[in-house]
Amino acid sequence: MQDKPQESNPNQVAQLGLFALKQNRFQDAFDAFDSLVKIGVENASIWLAMAYASKGLGDRETLLLALEKSLELEPRNPRAYILKADMFSEDGDQQAAAAFYMQALTLAPPPEKTPPDLKPELERAQKLYKTATEAFQKHLAAQLGSSIENAGDKGDRVQTSLDYLLGKKKPYFQQPRKFFFPYLPHVEFYPTEKFDWVPMLEASTKDIREELLAATVHDERFVPYLASSGDRPEGDHALKDSRDWSAFYLWKNGKIIEENAALCPKTVEILKKIPMQQIKGSGPNVLFSRLRPKTKIPPHNGYVNTRFICHLPLIVPEGCGFRVGNDIRQWEEGKAWLFDDTIEHEAWNNSDENRYILLFEVWRPELNNTEIDLVTQILESIKLFTPESAL
Repeated sequence: MQDKPQESNPNQVAQLGLFALKQNRFQDAFDAFDSLVKIGVENASIWLAMAYASKGLGDRETLLLALEKSLELEPRNPRAYILKADMFSEDGDQQAAAAFYMQALTLAPPPEKTPPDLKPELERAQKLYKTATEAFQKHLAAQLGSSIENAGDKGDRVQTSLDYLLGKKKPYFQQPRKFFFPYLPHVEFYPTEKFDWVPMLEASTKDIREELLAATVHDERFVPYLASSGDRPEGDHALKDSRDWSAFYLWKNGKIIEENAALCPKTVEILKKIPMQQIKGSGPNVLFSRLRPKTKIPPHNGYVNTRFICHLPLIVPEGCGFRVGNDIRQWEEGKAWLFDDTIEHEAWNNSDENRYILLFEVWRPELNNTEIDLVTQILESIKLFTPESAL
């Protein structure tokens, strides 16, 4: 005669409950797990098993309670989120269902570590998430009609917000590694028309490119863009100390590199007409950036969000690209752009030739003169700090 759950030890009760659950004997399964909870034997797995039994019994109230208890004890369990998503899907709330399916997919382990019985559930969640998202997208399209499209440029930010809502894009934010200045817009690429010197720079592309070509003869002067210094903790960047991503400096940390500048007099004169950052020990930094063939610069973030980085593409073979946040672009020779490097960005050269750009920094236009002066003092003070200076 089979022991009743209350007459067995907790492990036996749990096993009996799981066996009953597999046989779709939902009431027996529920009774087993409920008996454990009543004597104080509970964990995330027991509550989740009780949720499955409650679903089989059609007891929504207990299902929801058991799921909440399970997630309190193990908030990263994708099975619980799938079950919760199923509940909302059956209720017809596809927006809520999509949110919980996505949470389950986000928390899922890597494929090689996913238990065999979980894989089909994740595949099902992926399909249902896609179906729910498409239904939601169709609903919004029907409600909005052509309103955003008819708004033209004035609707660009609204369209981006809609892309975030639908999961078409991921929000990227400024994440400076050193100094964060508040209340600045999170802008991936800034409109070049806000800078009156850009046309002059672009018109000088031919002269700058000719001087770059003269500089490439001096290959030894192209130094690793990421060079070990030894005075700070070193990251594990794939291109550290690599000449696959290298720089021919005209200015470095605020000092002109005379021997390099002598090869590029026209470029130097052009740059002197541009209001670059002037920070003792830190800026300007001006360089020809070389990215060798078949090289990728991994995603990373810059140090300070009070600046924009300017690129003037000089030699760009096919197969080169650049991403800042969600915005992926190809360089166009002679066409400058400015971007916020504290937003995650990456670059690649899939061609068989070197890619060259002119790179330098300018202040963000949202800063007023007082703010620029004060931030300059802060950054100079950081650079000058020694233990003795604080005494």
